[in-house]
Amino acid sequence: MSEIQVTVVTADAKAQQTVTSGTRAWELFTDTPEVIAARVDGQLRDLAHELTDGSDVEAVAIDSADGRDILRHSTAHVLAQAVQDLFPDARLGIGPPVVDGFYYDFDVETPFTPADLEKIETRMRKIVKEGQKFSRRVTTDADALTELQDEPYKLELIGLKGTGNAEDAAEGASVEVGGGELTIYDNLDRRGEVTWSDLCRGPHLPTTKRIPAFKLMRSAAAYWRGDERNKQLQRIYGTAWESKEALAEHLHRIEEAERRDHRKLGRDLDLFSFPDELGSGLAVFHPKGGVLRRVMEDYVKQRHIEEGFEYVATPHITKEGLFHTSGHLPYYADGMFPPMEMEGSNYYLKAMNCPMHNLIFSSRGRSYRELPLRLFELGSVYRNEKSGVVHGLTRVRGLTMDDSHSYVTREQAPAEITHLLDFCLSLFRDFGLDDFYLELSTRDDTNLDKFVGSDEEWAAATRVLEDAARESGLELVPDPGGAAYYGPKISVQARDAIGRTWQMSTIQYDFNQPRGFELEYQAADGTRQRPVMIHSAKFGSMERFLGVLVEHYAGAFPPWLAPVQVQAIPVAERHADHLHDVARRMRAAGLRVEVDDSDERMQKKIRNAQLQKVPFMMIAGDDDIEAGAVSFRYRDGRQDNGVPIEEAIARVVEAVESREQV
Repeated sequence: MSEIQVTVVTADAKAQQTVTSGTRAWELFTDTPEVIAARVDGQLRDLAHELTDGSDVEAVAIDSADGRDILRHSTAHVLAQAVQDLFPDARLGIGPPVVDGFYYDFDVETPFTPADLEKIETRMRKIVKEGQKFSRRVTTDADALTELQDEPYKLELIGLKGTGNAEDAAEGASVEVGGGELTIYDNLDRRGEVTWSDLCRGPHLPTTKRIPAFKLMRSAAAYWRGDERNKQLQRIYGTAWESKEALAEHLHRIEEAERRDHRKLGRDLDLFSFPDELGSGLAVFHPKGGVLRRVMEDYVKQRHIEEGFEYVATPHITKEGLFHTSGHLPYYADGMFPPMEMEGSNYYLKAMNCPMHNLIFSSRGRSYRELPLRLFELGSVYRNEKSGVVHGLTRVRGLTMDDSHSYVTREQAPAEITHLLDFCLSLFRDFGLDDFYLELSTRDDTNLDKFVGSDEEWAAATRVLEDAARESGLELVPDPGGAAYYGPKISVQARDAIGRTWQMSTIQYDFNQPRGFELEYQAADGTRQRPVMIHSAKFGSMERFLGVLVEHYAGAFPPWLAPVQVQAIPVAERHADHLHDVARRMRAAGLRVEVDDSDERMQKKIRNAQLQKVPFMMIAGDDDIEAGAVSFRYRDGRQDNGVPIEEAIARVVEAVESREQV
């Protein structure tokens, strides 16, 4: 056999290696059992992939991001095999990996029950134990159509191959069908006989025995290809990890996330609700939730003013022509509510504030001396989110954005982006979030119809954003294709108290809208120049950020944010007047205080305050009244007795002003 040269790529170096022709990728990694796939010349491949001369080969470990995706996709195949073993009439949809897990869609006559999931999981464990081999097979469209004639959804995906629609067929559909060659994966038993097959691009684990730990989580209804006009299928969700310990940690995180669920805490703490009478994705804030919003809004308004922004306000509806000028109707119409006809014109609920801010800029002539011109609005907008993605406060249809737009010269753009990024990060730190990375969303050069502007404009804008992001020192993650139609953007991704990532603020470089609105300023040399427009939303939406904070703090807000900062609890009815007097003095110092003078026993009142996660409880009995004092009970159960009233007020004021957590 002839010899070939391959290059083994590691994180630290590249090393050439001589092997015989016909060598498979697995032969390079026999001493590293954690390797479950390889990246060959930039493409993920099975370990059974035959290497060619000059290939660059990089190991893919099971605990890497790619490795986990391959593990989870392989486990999804085991799930589908188990379902068809137990429910032979089940027809297959798609089964991609997703964040922290996988799913597979099935067309079945009767929805799956929890008992069904137990049976399916038991069957999956048997398949894993059998050590079935994942074997890749290239096929033709014609042969695949014959082989999969009983799988109507697979036939539809084959029909989409090469049309440009396969990537959009459904979340993860591109995992099933690529635009190039068509492949099927067979599961082979120890005798080499096919036990099950599925249309798939791969890659997969070498065998099912390489699945260390998995669990089925739940089932739910899901429309085929995510389109509510299509048939409703049954989706089974699962998770898979590189070890039993990693699975246990993930399940613990899920339990913690459920404990922190802002929808449950919002109800328990009487913060907000979603009345059916209003419609899906529309929240109302109760008095305590209103306090939270007011504190957040007052704070962000003041910070914008300190950072050089001017506060503006714009209406909730506008004639449709405005959104044609901005480009939103041609590119964002699906995200907007249908128009309302009035006086011979169509009016739209606004889905964004930027077109109105452009009108403010163009309301009079502008000079270069006014730039940067920074406009800020707490503007309510309305977005026609699909019912399947609406989720509590974190995905709503009616939202309020702390929306700002900076109008700058091209030369000012880099400094302004750095300024905005520093501003965003400082805001998050003030609210207790301090673990970030950045995501740079750029144009997808394979689908240019989704974007406006020249190659030169996109390159220049992307370079400015990337430079600012790298100067921050934070990790920068690429997001190709994630840009807005009018320009690239930086997104701040923040990790909460249990390590989950939330997209927070976005900073977007827009060279399109100033052109559409014909915005101009007079330059120093007297010429008319076009400004660059930089969009930024610090919290994103007030609703979403509030939901994130509820979960980050598990409802136990630091004193400066807490809706009720002090709960006053009299030992007996005769002590209530003393506490009402202290409460009045605290309110005069700007504190939020309530006195519980209900008929409940003192211990029940303390328990109620604990359940409401109030930072300070202020208790008074006979000794406290005689001494002109109160007893402090903290959220963690500590208690200080006989604290003089002035000191008690000072303690709470200091905790609020320092933004400390108690």
